[in-house]
Amino acid sequence: MRLKGKVAVITGAGTGIGEAIAFKFAREGASVIVAGLPTDPVDDVSRRIERNGGRAVAFRGDLAEDVNANACVKAAIDAFGKLDILINNAGVLDAVGSVETFPVDKFDAMLRNNLRTAFLMTKYAVPHLQKTRGCIVSAGSEAGWNGAPMATPYGGTKAFLHAFMKGVAVEQATYGVRANCVCPGPIDTAWTHHETAPMDAETEQMYIKSTAQGRRGTPEEIANIYAFLASDEASYVTGALWLADGGITIAHGNAGELVPEEIASPPSPTLPLKHSLDGNKNKHIHRAA
Repeated sequence: MRLKGKVAVITGAGTGIGEAIAFKFAREGASVIVAGLPTDPVDDVSRRIERNGGRAVAFRGDLAEDVNANACVKAAIDAFGKLDILINNAGVLDAVGSVETFPVDKFDAMLRNNLRTAFLMTKYAVPHLQKTRGCIVSAGSEAGWNGAPMATPYGGTKAFLHAFMKGVAVEQATYGVRANCVCPGPIDTAWTHHETAPMDAETEQMYIKSTAQGRRGTPEEIANIYAFLASDEASYVTGALWLADGGITIAHGNAGELVPEEIASPPSPTLPLKHSLDGNKNKHIHRAA
């Protein structure tokens, strides 16, 4: 149990990668605050973690609101007495379109959900992380490295988080606090299926085939990386941007089309996830005209 005795706040923990991180951390011995929007299934995730022998408390609220971010951190202290780990996973990708057609309200929402939430949670968590020499792991993206055509604001928000975590890593090193980013590529969540994402079917397949491995990653595969970076095993890792993109950053063209089917198959899951494809439920999706 690499996280035994640790306390973690996980934002965006009701669906997708966040749900997987919550279950993984609980399995590794951490007590977790399962945080999400009021419409997210955080209560269900928390209950199922406890039924599986873990310790979890649900927190519902818009963490882009100052008062809610502060209250979320306080919930961890009240429930478990300390805070060791902050996972800034919350964010949205609910619109695509060329830059001249991209809706301004969706741009504003991406800034609010992807950046303001991470800033506020970091702001309120850091004083407690300094006491425990804890760590922060934020949700970057290969889009923050490579840009994201037809979702240019999204790539920009992730590039901000990359730089933000690097700055925090240096600033907080004197207190023993580490800060890193995990940078996924296409993962098997609501964001990469045309039925639940803004992209069309053709773009979906092009995105997947652009990976060197010819497949989506699984939420559990990404959760495994978060668990390592949050653990004491990663004690010398700070300010890192940890690419977990199936090779999309280094591949050229549709490299995934050359991958045999048996290699392009994902590993069998071990976490009891239910909400991997629910990340865009109750959200208005904007698709390109």
